[in-house]
Amino acid sequence: MSTPDAAEAPRPGPAADPAASDDGKDGRDGTAKDSKDSKESKEADGSEGSEEREQPQTAWSARRDLIDHSPRTMQFGGSAGFGGSAVAGHQHGVSGGQVTGDVIMGSKTEIHQWSIPGFSAPSAAASASGEVPQTTLDRLAASFVAADETIEALLTRLRRDRVLVLSGARFTGRHTAALMLLHRLGAAPIHTLDRDTNPSTLADKFTAPDGTAERTADGTATGTTGGARAHPRGYVLADLVTRRDRPLREHHLLAACDRLTAQDAYLVVTVGPTAVLEDVPVVNWQPPDTADVLAAHLRTRVASATDDKEATAAKLLELPDVTEFLSRSHQLREVAAFAQLLGRYAAGEVAENAVAQFSLISLENQVQEWFEEDEASIHLRDKAFLVALAAFDDGPYALTAELSDLLYRFLQQTQNPVGVPEVPVFGTHIGKRLQLARAERYEDDEHTEWGPVTQQKARFVDDRASLVLLREVWTGHPSARPALIDWLRRLADDGRPLVRTRAASTVAVLARTDLPSAMALVIEPWATSNRFRHRLVAVNALTLAHLIDTPNIPRILDEWSKGEDRRLRWVAVRAYALIGAERPEQALAALRTAARGLYRDLADPDDFDREMARELGEAVALLLLSEASDRVLAELRLHLPDDRPVHDLTIGGFVSACRHTQDDERYGHPLVLGWYAQSATEGSAAAHGIPFLWRAALGDPNATRHALDVLREWVLIADRSTTTEWALAALLPTLVTTPAEYQRLGHLLRTMPGEDGAAPPAVAARLLTTLPVRQ
Repeated sequence: MSTPDAAEAPRPGPAADPAASDDGKDGRDGTAKDSKDSKESKEADGSEGSEEREQPQTAWSARRDLIDHSPRTMQFGGSAGFGGSAVAGHQHGVSGGQVTGDVIMGSKTEIHQWSIPGFSAPSAAASASGEVPQTTLDRLAASFVAADETIEALLTRLRRDRVLVLSGARFTGRHTAALMLLHRLGAAPIHTLDRDTNPSTLADKFTAPDGTAERTADGTATGTTGGARAHPRGYVLADLVTRRDRPLREHHLLAACDRLTAQDAYLVVTVGPTAVLEDVPVVNWQPPDTADVLAAHLRTRVASATDDKEATAAKLLELPDVTEFLSRSHQLREVAAFAQLLGRYAAGEVAENAVAQFSLISLENQVQEWFEEDEASIHLRDKAFLVALAAFDDGPYALTAELSDLLYRFLQQTQNPVGVPEVPVFGTHIGKRLQLARAERYEDDEHTEWGPVTQQKARFVDDRASLVLLREVWTGHPSARPALIDWLRRLADDGRPLVRTRAASTVAVLARTDLPSAMALVIEPWATSNRFRHRLVAVNALTLAHLIDTPNIPRILDEWSKGEDRRLRWVAVRAYALIGAERPEQALAALRTAARGLYRDLADPDDFDREMARELGEAVALLLLSEASDRVLAELRLHLPDDRPVHDLTIGGFVSACRHTQDDERYGHPLVLGWYAQSATEGSAAAHGIPFLWRAALGDPNATRHALDVLREWVLIADRSTTTEWALAALLPTLVTTPAEYQRLGHLLRTMPGEDGAAPPAVAARLLTTLPVRQ
């Protein structure tokens, strides 16, 4: 903004902004302090004063961090964010967010827990031995899916060894596979064994009591009446519990094999990927394709509802909602439950909306299970990791794990205030953590201030999981709120832009779920903090909350921009720069009102708030470079003559926008110049609007020097870029309409030096020839 000296750096001495900081240029090299108690008490009421001085990060740089580090559910691109514009190849405003908002608000259908036999995880309460009913086996056999060659290989191995150990993740159908292997082998009856069986006593489970079958002298199995038995016995030990002090060893299986051979029986043991095994041959079980499983279940589910079950099943599989469901990598238990629902839909018992909602409902069920499980099933530390992964989804795994342990400490303090929080240093199994979270680890680049850096990252397989999980924790478990709030405050104080941005995105989800609580407990304390860093997190939280369709954010900003608290006005101005592109007329009107407020009752020019003036100018610059650039430009031209505050706001914002280059490179193509070149080719209004504001800036005594500095930079870039030279050669003639304008630009091109005092660039002489002579 070009009030007297407004575009210059602040005068020496204390910064006008009480938020000036200790972070360095972009507020990136500070670290969270350990003196948490005293620090957080100051942060909570915004009373922290001048002992921590910050250098505010520019709006453009802060916008870059927001783009680089926002989660994938709030990505700025395409139709839902900072997508492409004619200016820079990037949009710089916010729009869309309905889909994400709907996920956060949850399904509108009653949620039922899973009750599909054969697909639920064995629990300690339901792990006792018993015979599997034949009806259960028949039902599972009717819909069991597996490659024939896989089954044959497993059957061959089971016949040979009598014992088979299947290893696989939870809910991949390993238990069903074990039952079906024995069923196809002709075993009857089939017994399940207690999963808490001690591996050292496993063989004892197959000692025949009085009256049961044993081998005769000639090797023939006998029954209770002494006659030959037609079927071998089958045993399933699902999810065997092992520990470091109680592993499953090879000799345990050899002893069991002898007993099984004597009884003409077979055993299938299922274990998880992290089971403790010693020299035990294991077969890794891979789940079948979910589409094949769904098709198999549908053929059985719709049989009683329709005459042509094959045709009905095929039609159901073609439904868009079914295609969407299959794309979400659901567990087999969820596939089976979905097939049951589709059968009811085919019979006319449920509406289409129930089919559409089922995928989200199943995800909500999973999240509820995670946090309703007791400590014996899912440890508090694992629950903290789930929350941290929701906040840092698609981020570096090591960072997520580090900050999940911080949350774990806060949760321990809530759970046991008198205890000392303890975090195990080692012993965490990455694969087990990610398996529990239904997440995956992968390698990808992460944006840093030094450029892209390859990192090991982690993300939920279902991209909706983070939104559903945060909503569940915030609204379903309010006792966790104090720990979560303390954690978010620490994240907002972190020196890493990624961490601060994810704190903001997490709070945005909480605001979409419960705006009053999120505002009162988190956003407002940040917004009224004397630390720039905290206020910037509040800006980002409001921006992202608006992106995901949280209501009333513009109203909040309108009220804050007119209020007495300078910190809230600052937050409102920064947020307008990010969300104003979707309603540029209203945003610019609010910025004009704020600009006029800087001049109101100004008795002493030294009291002029230069910092706020600069923020207002940067907000206009960001709006000019947004996808609403043409509307913003038209609005600026319309109101330029209104009054001095509006004139200074317009010119200052325009000159600031002209400083930015493609990808923020030192010699990148100037964004506004590229915009002009394209509009001149297309014949759009910007081909006249941009030269109009340039002439106004060059003719304003308070802005001339800054405008000429920008043109000088453009000429230096043109000396390295033919594209920039041609665009500048097209623009310069439109800036000369009077002799004074000709003299001003001619003097610049004739006298400007090269870089570091070098000879004038050759391009300057070429550009001089493009100026029309005005006498």
